[in-house]
Amino acid sequence: MSKVQGGMKCVKYLLFMFNFIFWLSGLLVLAVGLWLRFDPETVELLTGDSAPDTFFIAVYILLSAGGLMMIVGFFGCFGAVRESQCLLASFFACLLIIFGAEVSAGVFGFMNKEQIVEEVQKFYSSSYSADLSNPNGTAIALIYHKTLNCCGGSASDTSNTLCEEADTNTQDCLTAITDFFNEKLHIIGYVGIGIAGVMIIGMIFSMVLCCAIRNNREVL
Repeated sequence: MSKVQGGMKCVKYLLFMFNFIFWLSGLLVLAVGLWLRFDPETVELLTGDSAPDTFFIAVYILLSAGGLMMIVGFFGCFGAVRESQCLLASFFACLLIIFGAEVSAGVFGFMNKEQIVEEVQKFYSSSYSADLSNPNGTAIALIYHKTLNCCGGSASDTSNTLCEEADTNTQDCLTAITDFFNEKLHIIGYVGIGIAGVMIIGMIFSMVLCCAIRNNREVL
């Protein structure tokens, strides 16, 4: 097996280091995705048969990308050490797929931010306005009140007995929902786009090394 020399040898070890960092990044993305999926506050707010699930779509994309990043990072390290054109080309293709998934998660989070917030607000409003004799509606509304420390659809909404014990300075739940999910969606967006930028560097390194290996073999 021919070995790359000179500057390409440096690229080889840079690619190895990149893949190790890439593997760690995949672990981080997976951890963030799991936190967003199983965060007690988020799970409680989206509990119920009719609860909107649009938010979790972006989270699942993030989880899939994180798991794939860890696998690809491992094989990328192996391909760099072995100087295998096949593995490096496969690594590039996988990076391209993950790149698309990460950008999709980021764009999905930003583009559907208002829709996700509106769906959750409507879900809360329907639960809040439900007849108090309906235990399910009352239970869901109370979960929002407890989790977000809010009450009612507006700051002056005290007509419903669910808000009788609320403090006068308590924030209305529609505003609280907007603030809560905007923060979560920005995390998804920034993580997705940030990792996508890192992967561009990996694709460049892998293609440069792959071409160097091919040229080296042609010379020999």
